[in-house]
Amino acid sequence: MLNKLKVATAAGVLSSLAIGTTFASDSAGASSTTNWSTVQSVSGTAGMAALVAAAKAEGHLNVITLPLQGWANYGTIMKDFTAKYGIKINDENPNGSSANEITAIESDKGRPSAPDVVDMGTSYAVDNAKLLAPYKVQTWNDIPTATKSPTGRWFDDYGGYVSIGCDSAKVKVCPTSFADLTKPMYKNEVGINGDPTQAAAAFAAISAASLANGGSFSNVEPGIKFFANLNKIGNYVPGGSAATAVSGTTPILIWWDYLQNGIQANLPAWRVNIPTDASYAAYYTQAIAADAPHPAAARLWEEYLYSTVGQNLFLQGYARPIELAAMISAHTVNQTWLKQLPAAPKGVTTYPTLAQLDAAKNVVAKNWAAEVGGAG
Repeated sequence: MLNKLKVATAAGVLSSLAIGTTFASDSAGASSTTNWSTVQSVSGTAGMAALVAAAKAEGHLNVITLPLQGWANYGTIMKDFTAKYGIKINDENPNGSSANEITAIESDKGRPSAPDVVDMGTSYAVDNAKLLAPYKVQTWNDIPTATKSPTGRWFDDYGGYVSIGCDSAKVKVCPTSFADLTKPMYKNEVGINGDPTQAAAAFAAISAASLANGGSFSNVEPGIKFFANLNKIGNYVPGGSAATAVSGTTPILIWWDYLQNGIQANLPAWRVNIPTDASYAAYYTQAIAADAPHPAAARLWEEYLYSTVGQNLFLQGYARPIELAAMISAHTVNQTWLKQLPAAPKGVTTYPTLAQLDAAKNVVAKNWAAEVGGAG
């Protein structure tokens, strides 16, 4: 997931007790014969108390591509979930991509190790909805309509803006725009996180570069040509990541703003700028695998992530939780963590449709290797 598509409206460890929770309880619960793989909400006979009991009985949750450090505070989130419910989390392929998640659902079907839940780029969820189970969390109405499936097969969770990070200790003048990145002073310094044909973060970098170079949501080709030129003049370094930023291999990294801020924990000189010539924001998406081996734990995990606790913990990790607007209105947002977010660009940020995203993804898949030389 350090490689970790829909773009939508952008909006110390703290325990569940410290933050509080929006979980509702249902003392009636449900019978032990409940088939949790078919439960689409806890508003009916299957209540929260029954869900918690069933999830604890399962005792395990299989997640995939969730790094313990540097990605939306997932390390803290997983520890807090386990502490609260005593459910062990198995984290498969923590540095994988959205494409890896779909492959795992398909190839591991029927195995105890198959993914229970996924966190991926939205287009991957939309394109593979048949692999996902319909489920609506208790806070469903707090998730904006445009950022969720009407049937509950997927729903956005957290996001931010494409930004340019820079090690100010190594780079004399940090770039603040895509145009800056073509300057000779940045030779062998610019990276993106992953392969844009596989990873949503890298795809977003290409899309943002397109907007900065006369392209649009319906025309991503200028972004590909931008990186082809960057590669030709020697400024582009394939294989960028948080690790290469810290090591100095890519002292300039194009990545999500909330992940850039995570680099600062290991590299105090790291500076983050949302490019002045392009504003591109996106959310990642949650979903439950239709064949989840731990269906109750999977549903409890989603309830936890979309509770006040989970949403505030995303915020602590510099990400913009999907329920942020509702939390601000309800005065349940952690104000300290809200104030630490990088300032959003001024003006109205626009977003591509799913059709535009799918078309752009196909263009990148077809042309990236041919034009940029396979570098990713």
